[in-house]
Amino acid sequence: MSATVQSIAIAGDDCPVIDVECNMSNGLPNLLIVGFANKAVEEARERVRSAFSNSDLDMPKKRIIINLAPADLPKESPSFDAAIATSILLASGQVKQRPPQKTLIMGELGLDGSIRPVRGIIGAIISGKKKGFTTFYIPKKNQRQAALIPDITVIPVNSLREIYLDLTKTVQISPLIPKDSHYIHKQQESATDFCHVVGQARAKRALEIAAAGAHNILLNGPPGTGKSMLAKAIPSILAPLELDEILEITHLHSLATKQFDKILTNRPFRSPHHSASEIAIIGGGQKPRPGEISLSHRGVLFFDEFPEFDRNVIEALRQPLEDKTITVTRAKDSFTFPADFILVATANPCPCGYYGTDKTCSCMPSQIVKYQRKLSGPIIDRIDMHIDVEEVQHEHLLKDGREENSQTIRQRVIKARSAQQKRFSNPSKTNSTLTNQEIKRHAQLDTTAEKLLNDAAKRLDISPRSYMRLIKVARTIADLDDSNNVTVPHISEALQYRRQTTQL
Repeated sequence: MSATVQSIAIAGDDCPVIDVECNMSNGLPNLLIVGFANKAVEEARERVRSAFSNSDLDMPKKRIIINLAPADLPKESPSFDAAIATSILLASGQVKQRPPQKTLIMGELGLDGSIRPVRGIIGAIISGKKKGFTTFYIPKKNQRQAALIPDITVIPVNSLREIYLDLTKTVQISPLIPKDSHYIHKQQESATDFCHVVGQARAKRALEIAAAGAHNILLNGPPGTGKSMLAKAIPSILAPLELDEILEITHLHSLATKQFDKILTNRPFRSPHHSASEIAIIGGGQKPRPGEISLSHRGVLFFDEFPEFDRNVIEALRQPLEDKTITVTRAKDSFTFPADFILVATANPCPCGYYGTDKTCSCMPSQIVKYQRKLSGPIIDRIDMHIDVEEVQHEHLLKDGREENSQTIRQRVIKARSAQQKRFSNPSKTNSTLTNQEIKRHAQLDTTAEKLLNDAAKRLDISPRSYMRLIKVARTIADLDDSNNVTVPHISEALQYRRQTTQL
């Protein structure tokens, strides 16, 4: 007696389909699981036995062998429990009819027969859908996430008993109808509004440009000038997420965090401590998982006191800042995670923070050089905008200056993002991700603007990479001005955001 059902492995961005084969034969009652299964999968033996007993189902008194094929792929998730139990029901004849064609079964069994939610459900369903599967038995607590994926049939189940009743057509479960739920576009209010930041008009303008075009930005200045406060206000002006982006970030956070059944409807804002390890930032581990750069995908990665981070961590940002992905390679496997984020970083001019200001700097010249060299040329070159944050006069701090609020700025950012979506016919593409070929096609520089840029590049010794990034920033400024062409004022403003070097 044998039977086969299909499940899917929860693994990175491409989840392989797994055939769960069950064979029964005479012999001492036993349940064996083979097929490169780790401890979490092997322990399904006890979960399945208890679940059968507490679900009023008969556990066959046979020698039962479960094979998870293909056998050369590691199986590391308890999400195969429900498929294993279903294959036993089929092989023992308790269920006469197989699940419909192109059906995947996922879920972790509890000892009481309940089916617990599993992490990475969105990625598993999307991978299954790409492979032609149309029906998915999933834990009911994962149904809110599954409801975001269109053109599939989702059958949410609470227990093994419900799977049995549905397959025997005793009590059939109504399929969940995926829909674009109303909560998708609900924007959470940010704790920090731009109207709370006194002065700093130039820094606010730069952050608006960064939000509109997804440009990386570095805020320089002495301690206490509001660099961190400005950075923490940027989520309040970001454009809302599109449905595809919600699926992406919800899947990534489901793989890496404890709240794996939660839907993320706001752009992420991640702020790791400067003592964070390289693996914590870029991802990895014995079982590779997304790091902070992937958890900030489609959002903001904030590095407060950028030079204080370990040099290896800073240099590890080279690939994701350029390619918008990160590849984590280990001896057993290789995983590629998305990492399309806005890098917002802050830095002091020296360890004490007062070099180049009116206050006395207590640092030795060698300390200042060592501190500034923590940021290498290639990393600096990958940051589109550099802003010096000046001190605010004390008498202005308590005055009501009627600063522009985040909602007003956000409307301009949304308008600029809409112009980019229309230009690129891609809701997720921004000016910062343009390739050199796309820049030539979409930048639309006026003749005078191009001449100004070329003259400035020669005079200021701008590298080719910085040259192209200047055009990207200028294109975003033009979008904020609702201009089809990049003109001289746009190039002039973009040039102001270049790094200003300070001589010792």
